[in-house]
Amino acid sequence: MNFQQLRIIREAIRRDFNLTEVANALYTSQSGVSKHIKDLEDELGIELFIRRGKRLIGMTEPGKELAAIVERMLMDADNVKSLAEQYANRDSGKLTVATTHTQARYALPAVVAKFKAAFPKVHLALHQGSPEEIVSLLQSGDADIGIATEALAEVPGLSIFPWYAWRHSLVLSKDHPLANKFSAESNNPSPISLAELAEYPLITYHEGFTGRGRIDRAFSAAGLAPDIVMSALDADVIKTYVELGLGIGIVASVAFQANKDQGLIQIEGPQEFATNTTSIAIKRGHFLRGFACRFIELCAPAITAEMVRAAGSPVAESEH
Repeated sequence: MNFQQLRIIREAIRRDFNLTEVANALYTSQSGVSKHIKDLEDELGIELFIRRGKRLIGMTEPGKELAAIVERMLMDADNVKSLAEQYANRDSGKLTVATTHTQARYALPAVVAKFKAAFPKVHLALHQGSPEEIVSLLQSGDADIGIATEALAEVPGLSIFPWYAWRHSLVLSKDHPLANKFSAESNNPSPISLAELAEYPLITYHEGFTGRGRIDRAFSAAGLAPDIVMSALDADVIKTYVELGLGIGIVASVAFQANKDQGLIQIEGPQEFATNTTSIAIKRGHFLRGFACRFIELCAPAITAEMVRAAGSPVAESEH
């Protein structure tokens, strides 16, 4: 048994048993991949893959159990390298953070600036994607830290740290019919109701992004059918079309900057919009360099390196 055989097992699962893609990912030949699999099965005396002709279509029961062991072995091998780098090159290396556009654009700039000042030799890679993509990057080990509002909490093998709570707010163009009611000169107008909001065209996030599910549930619980005329992945696009007069925007409250969004007015969302929590996630068993722990601490000073190390343990039972 050797590490190349273990990598082939892992890649075969990741690549949906397409041996051509496995070979490309590992910079080898398809025939070499097939030989490694056959040699390993002969050595162990069991079949690891279900076959249809010459094609692999799945894992046998012993193959599934072996796959879990392989994942741990390869993770530990990577951890050994990371541990060595931690002591040999304490303040240099690479940190990969997977997050959504909203977090990268509005919540993380101050953190990133402080981190780069403290660790100028660390290459910081910010991967922007959907919550599901963030989970996938964490699970594969391609991201060290994941930051999102959705999708992280119920994923086995991840430890979660709540970072900050936020609510949705509304953005209006200055010539919107409601703009005078909520202008700075208005004398304490009553908050907009969910029913009143449902009377206007709305622009908000795509399903699965930045608390969209909570918006939909609020309208549904009230028996209302909102007129969502557009949806987008990020607040900047939403605000662009709000400014064009196409509707009222529903965005994360942190995504409005008065000094930059001068053509718009921000008001509180209806009280039925629930509070959301953005969380930081790490993969259990994945060794984090000291600067990765420091990045998390810069986000939330109450989350210490000791807490991160404990939560990252493969045997951690509780979510943080």
